[in-house]
Amino acid sequence: MATHKLSRIIAKDPVTSPLRAPFTTFEGTSGPAELAEDVRSGSGRKKTIGELVSCPFCVGMWVSTGFTAGHVFAPRATRLAVTTLAALAGSDFLQFAYAYAEQKAG
Repeated sequence: MATHKLSRIIAKDPVTSPLRAPFTTFEGTSGPAELAEDVRSGSGRKKTIGELVSCPFCVGMWVSTGFTAGHVFAPRATRLAVTTLAALAGSDFLQFAYAYAEQKAG
């Protein structure tokens, strides 16, 4: 869950869009609190980085690798980060479920 949440934050969150901006172009929104961005045209390193940072599935592999390394080299800090992100992912799920239930009731 933590890998999923951090991957979505890196690849889709408006807060991290300035980090993606040199490599992507804004297309609009793709969901609640998420942006749709396309990879800048061209080739080479910028395009490759754009492909990586705009794809939560691609980012997920690197995030999970980082968490694995963190468990080896800094287990306490990594456990804290993973627990926080997993709780946030659970909270997001519950927020969406609540909104869906409200919509169906109304």
